[in-house]
Amino acid sequence: SYPCKTPNSKLDIPPTPADSSLSHPPMPLAAMVSVVQPTATLRAWPTARPSRCSRLVVRAQTAIKIPAEFKQVIPKGQLVLSKVAETEAKTLGGILLPSSAQRAPTSGDVVAVGDGRLPDRTHEFTLSPGDTILYSKFGIGVTELEVAGEAHILIREEDVLGTLPSSGATAADVPRLQPLHDRVLVKVQESAGVSIGGVLLPDSARSKPLSGEVVAVGPGKFDKDGARIPPRLQKGDKVVYFKYAGDSMETPEGVKYVVLHEQDVLCKV
Repeated sequence: SYPCKTPNSKLDIPPTPADSSLSHPPMPLAAMVSVVQPTATLRAWPTARPSRCSRLVVRAQTAIKIPAEFKQVIPKGQLVLSKVAETEAKTLGGILLPSSAQRAPTSGDVVAVGDGRLPDRTHEFTLSPGDTILYSKFGIGVTELEVAGEAHILIREEDVLGTLPSSGATAADVPRLQPLHDRVLVKVQESAGVSIGGVLLPDSARSKPLSGEVVAVGPGKFDKDGARIPPRLQKGDKVVYFKYAGDSMETPEGVKYVVLHEQDVLCKV
């Protein structure tokens, strides 16, 4: 192990990979976080290069537990620290769900944002502390932390899908999602349930919907010089999109939505 103590008593902790934890994890692409405490030393897990003959062992990701004596986690670069929303333990009808049926939350409230300093530019944040965010259900770009016994995540701002109207938002708030960067929120057009000959089609035989109406548009992504590129799509546009793109969501009423990058839209119709 390698001590990470610094003269100003700030501690750098490398986050684990977002998708899985490997026997020899690669260094993260984003920056690190600082954990502030009067005097302490934390030993970080070394990141060794695997040999050609070594076996790759994939393990389930576990949250990085921040020791209780550390009181403050400060994200760096374009990272955002968010406190994770509580897991849904009941259905809308009030039925208690067993642990195996409870869905992991994919929203949370922003606690802190980084300093914006990147190797080639300074990142201009759209998010601020107190915002409620939605992120991918697949955990893309997410590093899990346990701070003071509560679940938190570190995520790059560009990996956040969008903001929700208030803390504790539910699936019913999906139509009010405000996408971030170059993402758009699309209300999915349902595929036909009846064939041309009038035969009812089961769900397995229906084609995956590929079109819908844009209901919200992000402010646009940044170019390499840090300038904002305005989006080309607008609210109300009818679009056709790439078949496997985006993050799909559904309201309690069964209305389906998908959050896409603008580049995943094939055309307007």
